Amino acid sequence: MTERETTRLIAWNNELRSVHRRLRDALAVAQAAVTDGGPSDDATRDLLLYCHGFCVALDGHHRGEDRALFPAIEAAHPDLAPVLRSLERDHSMIAHLLGELSAAVDRSASPAELSMHLDGVAAVMETHFRYEERQLLWVLDSLELHDAVSGVLGPL
Repeated sequence: MTERETTRLIAWNNELRSVHRRLRDALAVAQAAVTDGGPSDDATRDLLLYCHGFCVALDGHHRGEDRALFPAIEAAHPDLAPVLRSLERDHSMIAHLLGELSAAVDRSASPAELSMHLDGVAAVMETHFRYEERQLLWVLDSLELHDAVSGVLGPL
């Protein structure tokens, strides 16, 4: 195995951690926009931007995992199928929560309601990320997947 191949293999592990970190940061920005935002039109536009941006990024990440990463992991490690199905169920639950958040943003819900939605997403997302990292990071150390990072882990 060449140094470049080894670097690519290790990078999947690092890429997943990096994407999770950026999504956590995006969530924090959206939460700050709700907390700090006022009744001005600028605050409303910022909130729409941050919340929609976060929703799109997280959903894109999960779609990439479902489409490319999880099938590659299952092909290499069929014994992980139950873990992957659990993670896919999490993705579905998070997608539902993101839909509820997006609808609340679209109807200009109160900051309290938006905070409630963001807190719910944050709780499920953090539990999901920790479980995923515990279960899959070791696999990513040796996974041979030659796709673009954005296609596998989302457009972040």
